[in-house]
Amino acid sequence: MSSKLVLIKLLISKWLFICFVVLVSCNNKKAKYIEVDKDSIFVSSHLIPDDHFLGDKACAECHKEEVELWSGSHHDKAMQIATEETILADFNNTTYTSQGVTSYFFKTESGYFVNTEGPDGKNHDYKIEYTFGITPLQQYIVKFPNGHYQCLRTAWDTEKHKWFDLYPDFKVIHSEWLHWSRGGLNWNNMCADCHSTNVRKNYKQADHSYDTKYAIINVNCEACHGPGKTHVEQAKKLGENYVATKGMWMTSDTAPKELVDQCARCHMRREQYSGHFNFEGTMMDHYFPQVLTNNLYHPDGQILDEVYVYGSFLQSKMYQNNVTCTNCHDPHSLKLRFEGNTLCLQCHEQPKYDVATHHFHEAGSEGAQCINCHMDGKIYMGNDYRRDHSFRIPRPDQSIKYGTPNACIRCHTDKSNEWAWEHFKTNYGEPDYTHFSDLLAPGFTGESSGFHGLLTMAKDTVYPDIARASAVRSMTNYLNEEVIDNMLQFLNDESPIVRGTTIDVLSEIPSQDYINYFLPLLKDSKRTVRVKAFFAMASLDELQIPEDYKEAYQKVKKEFEVHLGVTSDFAGGRAKRGGFYLKKGDVLNAIKSFESALEIDNQNNIIRTNLANLYYRNGQLNEAEEAFKTIIGQEPEYGQTYYSYALLLGEQNRTKEAITQMQLAIKYMPENIRFYYNLSLLHDKLNNFKEAENVLANGLKLAPQNGDLLYVLAYLYQKQGQLEKAKNITQQLVELYPNNQKYRSMYNQLRQVP
Repeated sequence: MSSKLVLIKLLISKWLFICFVVLVSCNNKKAKYIEVDKDSIFVSSHLIPDDHFLGDKACAECHKEEVELWSGSHHDKAMQIATEETILADFNNTTYTSQGVTSYFFKTESGYFVNTEGPDGKNHDYKIEYTFGITPLQQYIVKFPNGHYQCLRTAWDTEKHKWFDLYPDFKVIHSEWLHWSRGGLNWNNMCADCHSTNVRKNYKQADHSYDTKYAIINVNCEACHGPGKTHVEQAKKLGENYVATKGMWMTSDTAPKELVDQCARCHMRREQYSGHFNFEGTMMDHYFPQVLTNNLYHPDGQILDEVYVYGSFLQSKMYQNNVTCTNCHDPHSLKLRFEGNTLCLQCHEQPKYDVATHHFHEAGSEGAQCINCHMDGKIYMGNDYRRDHSFRIPRPDQSIKYGTPNACIRCHTDKSNEWAWEHFKTNYGEPDYTHFSDLLAPGFTGESSGFHGLLTMAKDTVYPDIARASAVRSMTNYLNEEVIDNMLQFLNDESPIVRGTTIDVLSEIPSQDYINYFLPLLKDSKRTVRVKAFFAMASLDELQIPEDYKEAYQKVKKEFEVHLGVTSDFAGGRAKRGGFYLKKGDVLNAIKSFESALEIDNQNNIIRTNLANLYYRNGQLNEAEEAFKTIIGQEPEYGQTYYSYALLLGEQNRTKEAITQMQLAIKYMPENIRFYYNLSLLHDKLNNFKEAENVLANGLKLAPQNGDLLYVLAYLYQKQGQLEKAKNITQQLVELYPNNQKYRSMYNQLRQVP
């Protein structure tokens, strides 16, 4: 699969609804209902009027020093109207070419413009309406029809003073979701919520339009502290007798972990659940964070894709020990409070850490800086270096085993992980502690013994909640009855991120065995958890809801509709609605929802694969075939599609065509044993014994003890009258799988033949 298509799949919400495979659980446990005070948990979704936000000038009347620190900060310059004062880039008839697209930047009396490739593949002139950010890059926004605003893919490097491509390694054609004129760089849904104050997206799915509104264009004082109207009125009324109320957010009285959560809503990879942010409830009432999953994080939890700060900081001992954002960053200027190691030495003892016997580098050198060993980072958006906030000790041993990065060879680029590990052991000895990554990485990568480490970590609250939730997420690598039964306990976990992730995992299993476990979570204290529970129990008819839960069910139903509405401008959001219909057995509406999702992202072949399977399930074979052909045209090296297409052709008795597709599946995914099994059966259908035998032989070279392959081979030998060969293979099967009655029956049958 091309790296571009991998990126596309990572940027969208990944909703897989497999129609051909059914996992059956034998769980017969009774649900234990947990009552929650129904009057205290449902957070309202009321709108805060824009005139309740008074702006920084009103704040400066009493908080002059804080406003001065904020002025010129990343928050202040988060978004600005494009003017001669705000635009930093060179628009003096300059050009920039990347990936075969040339952009021309120029000025006229009416403003700043760019001539570049549009959504039709042709160049057009676009007026710059807004600027985005100040350093290390500045982006530019143009207006499109139906209220859409789009961020150019070409940005200005404010340090090197040159134009550059945000994604220089990815060729994106004009029809793709990732093209700057489409969803991937749409301001309304990808940027606005965090770059302005009191944002309402106001999206209408019917005509794919926006009427996005905000109270203040940038990240103003009140974006963090809440609307100031009441605060100012009380202060003016009471004068010196005024005492600040609890109506403001992010104050000096805010507890450390609560403050992190309040900052996190704009500093994390997340999914939105409320229609808009209104300062009510907690972060988990509005957004659900992305846990540590494959392709977003490395197996040890280090940052990989653009996941921002929250997911890594929650992993740290800093967070566990009540270190908060403002211990290191000034809350108004956002600058570091101290330079160099002085920042870390606020808490860590000088004689122990800032010495050569600890860091083994020359004093004052780059290698002696705490952050260069404990906050390795990565460049995003072309030139923006961001540090991992998990504050971890480098582990070259894990790099050797799992391919994870470490700070040692990031600096010593001419050295190997093996070199780094030997020096680590010489200087520090082998680790005498268990970091959660020692338990997460084996399960994350699907090692055969990994499940027990995941279970240990998920149970033990000494580990960070996000790591424990990620352990539950990684249990999908081992799904069976035992694993699922162990997972159920985490539905009652004290951590909402663990509860929510557990629901996500269990809701992917097409079974009604766990419905009763989800019912109590309709009364969960966090909106995101309640909504996840509602989705998970979609197959339950409303008439089946117990009396004690009917009121909660109706309330959460409304919350669920809001969640679907606010995410309906994403392909993944529309696909989620399709998944909801699918759980209810409404295949036609599920198909419509997946078709609608492809209207947003026509290159999304995760969704198209599910749609093809639904077409197949619904008897729409022509539509299914066209969908598979489209996927193959876009991803010609993805073997799984050829396999699914071959099954479809086989169902129609187009056996020769099916063989061709199955051979292509093996060509691109030669390690998938199932493909050999099905190809041998297709050859047998045409009485091509020799070809079927050769296919099975090739498969058995990869998996000599695979029961399915051996069984089919024995069947073919029996069919050809080569009974001795068939008997020998079935004897081997019985020895390998003594409890399999099918194998034993065939063996006994062959033994009776003279």
